[in-house]
Amino acid sequence: MTTDDVRSSDQPDDGAVPPASDALDAERLEFIENFASAWEAQNGARMDGRVLGLLLISDEPFMSSARIARLLHASAGAISMSTRALVTVGFIVRHTVPGERRHYFRVEDDVWGAFLAGEREYLRRMAAVIRSGLQMEAGRREGPHTRLTNANRYMTWLEGYHRKMLEDWYAYRDQVEAGTDPEELP
Repeated sequence: MTTDDVRSSDQPDDGAVPPASDALDAERLEFIENFASAWEAQNGARMDGRVLGLLLISDEPFMSSARIARLLHASAGAISMSTRALVTVGFIVRHTVPGERRHYFRVEDDVWGAFLAGEREYLRRMAAVIRSGLQMEAGRREGPHTRLTNANRYMTWLEGYHRKMLEDWYAYRDQVEAGTDPEELP
């Protein structure tokens, strides 16, 4: 840990927005833990859920990994692993501050739409792997061939539907933003 990683609570942590406090109130802590539990219930890492939950409810435009660790009472290593995982799947983005060496992170205003858009790369990678399995000798045998063929069909279908789903999400989001009652939308 360097002296850059340790700042007193009265110094700005991210070069732009001074932190309100180095402690979270009970309401925010409860939200973060509930979010992490729901995340974990879907086979996500609990710490990833805690990091994402914190960034979702933060008023700060971006936050350093050191600040995230302090607020969540977590180790730098745990935060590093979680932020790396969340960046990889598109839930958070790395933010740079000119002249700073620290890592900063933020969540997009439409994190779920950003995740959905980023999911396309996963679908493409998985489809390529499945197609390579069909080319293997084992992929030509009846059982594996049937399973891999169905997997390939599913990935092809899902990729096409995924585009429609993303378009539908943007349309829904924009209509609700414009004042349409969500109950009136399909």
